[in-house]
Amino acid sequence: MESSCGITRTLGVLSDPWTYLILRSSFLGRRTFEEFRDALGIAIDVLSVRLKSLVTYGIFEKVPYQKAGQRTRHAYDRTVAGQELLTVLISLQQWGDEHLVSNKPREILPVRQDSGRQIHVSLVDDDGSIVRSVDTAFVRTVTGSQSRPHGEATL
Repeated sequence: MESSCGITRTLGVLSDPWTYLILRSSFLGRRTFEEFRDALGIAIDVLSVRLKSLVTYGIFEKVPYQKAGQRTRHAYDRTVAGQELLTVLISLQQWGDEHLVSNKPREILPVRQDSGRQIHVSLVDDDGSIVRSVDTAFVRTVTGSQSRPHGEATL
């Protein structure tokens, strides 16, 4: 997707809920088509398209594997770009837990691997200081301000 906006380009890749749920499943240790299908209850044609897209955009890579007595199949391992999407998923979970309250207990909790302590996503400036969202703004660059004088980009 040709756009100068990183949000627009990202939405071109992460365009539907199934993609996020496949990513979440991968962070929970699932790697194979069958594992994703069984965990999510997703239709096989939808899963095929989503996995192909995640591979095409460099979020997953296909890795051959073979169980004894069976044909070679492919697992889907996250790339560096895929691993970096963990921050996005934790942000979505954090926002949902704060603003879409549920009576059900949380089933998934992001924690540090070394200590088990819960993690939170924060906005951080170039000096490493935490910044509140109310103290944050999107600003147009010189190039961007010439293309949209009223401050809004189109998708």
